[in-house]
Parts: sequence; structure tokens; C-alpha cells
Amino acid sequence: MRPFSRACFVVACLAALTGPLQAAQIVALGASNTIGRGRGSTPDGVPPGQAYPAQLQAVLRSQGCAVSVANAGVAGDTTRGMLARLPRAVGKDTRVVILQPGGNDGRRGEGGDTAANVAEIERQLGARGITMITLDGLGRLAGAYRLADGQHFSAEGHAAFAAHLAPQVMRTGICRR
Repeated sequence: MRPFSRACFVVACLAALTGPLQAAQIVALGASNTIGRGRGSTPDGVPPGQAYPAQLQAVLRSQGCAVSVANAGVAGDTTRGMLARLPRAVGKDTRVVILQPGGNDGRRGEGGDTAANVAEIERQLGARGITMITLDGLGRLAGAYRLADGQHFSAEGHAAFAAHLAPQVMRTGICRR
């Protein structure tokens, strides 16, 4: 086999192997607790592999759901920022978006715009046939696992978020068996 043909063969095999995982796509859109890390004066957090999007993907796959969960979290982001990056963060194969608005709007003086921004994100997703699930009340879901900075959560806290989200994601029908 010629080198070029061998490379094409390898690419085709990899595409065949990864194809089923791309059958359903979930995007986690949010701030530092989505990406798993803080920044600046609050750098606490977990590595992205322990953040709730990665843990949610593992939970769903363990239940037979062939999905890929993309982490589109940006530390320090506001709902205005999430709205602005929505077209880049949410691809054409996305079927579910988990929105974690966070508390940055209030900390940055944009709290009055939060509801309108969330409504516009939901409107744009709905126009594309994408279901939105909002992840809020993080302290209520995983307060015991809050880190020293008071804003971020341990891997156990992220596991609590994933456990909370998994049934909601399953109800969207994305995990056809």
C-alpha cells in the first residue's frame, strides 16, 4: 500500500470508529464551573476531565447513550459573552445545550441583562431545533463540595451536577436505544 493510500485508510478507519459517538451532540455552554476552572483571584477548580461535561458524558455512555459532550465553558464569562459566542460554540450537529449562566453577570454589573440574554439564547437554539437545559442552583446541588474560594466545586460536586443532568438529558430523546 502506498503511503498516501495507507494514510487515507487510517483516516477512514478512525472516522468509522468515531462515527457513532458523533450521532448525538451535547454542548455545555457556561462559565468557570463548566470549564472546571476559575481565573484571576479565584483559580480554584478541577481539570476539564473532572468537570461536569466530561463526567456527564461518562454517565450517559455508561447507560448506553452514544453521545459526545463538548465543553464550551469560559472562565469569567457572562451570559452576554455566551450569547455572542453561541454561533461558534454550538455546531450544526448539536441537539442539546446545557446552559450554566453562573454568577458573573451580577459580579460584572450585568445582572439586569441576564434574563434577556438567557431568553435570547433559548430562542436562537429553539429556532435551530436544539433543546436547552439550564443548570443553575449549583450551591444547592453540590454545596457540600464547594471549594475554598466559595465559587467553584470539587470533582464530587461536578459529579453531583452530572447526576442531576443525566435524567434531564435522557428525557430529551437524544439517547435512542
